[in-house]
Amino acid sequence: MTGEPCQCSDCQRFYKEHDRLIREFPTFKQQQELNWASIQSFRTLCSKVTQELQRQLSERESKEDINLGEKHISDIEITETLDELESVNAYLYSIEALMERIFDTKISNKIELKFKEIADQLAPDPLNIDRLILNRLFHQTPDFPDKKSIN
Repeated sequence: MTGEPCQCSDCQRFYKEHDRLIREFPTFKQQQELNWASIQSFRTLCSKVTQELQRQLSERESKEDINLGEKHISDIEITETLDELESVNAYLYSIEALMERIFDTKISNKIELKFKEIADQLAPDPLNIDRLILNRLFHQTPDFPDKKSIN
């Protein structure tokens, strides 16, 4: 295993999102709030989809013209998905319980400043002019040709 980060497109998207979240929410309190909101929105969405799938399945089962032995693949898919979503919701409730413990943690403003400082080091702004210049030095681009002596 190398020390280099994975370069596949999924990992690259993850790294970009990871860095963006650090840049946009660089304090302990902001990370607490972001994670709480993320879990709550995921739980809300999963719950609403679960309710809609249950309603859809119930409506299909209530129709008398469907024989019990002729279950449609979509009904089976809905049933399997409902089982999975129930598990996801249980996991999200567990994460929520853990997050409540994290919210009990309070830190001083001086430490919040340390969080911001470290966030700038971990995920510097990719559009920062100093970073763009540095990237050009490491990677030749058409607007910054190789330094060759012209005599």
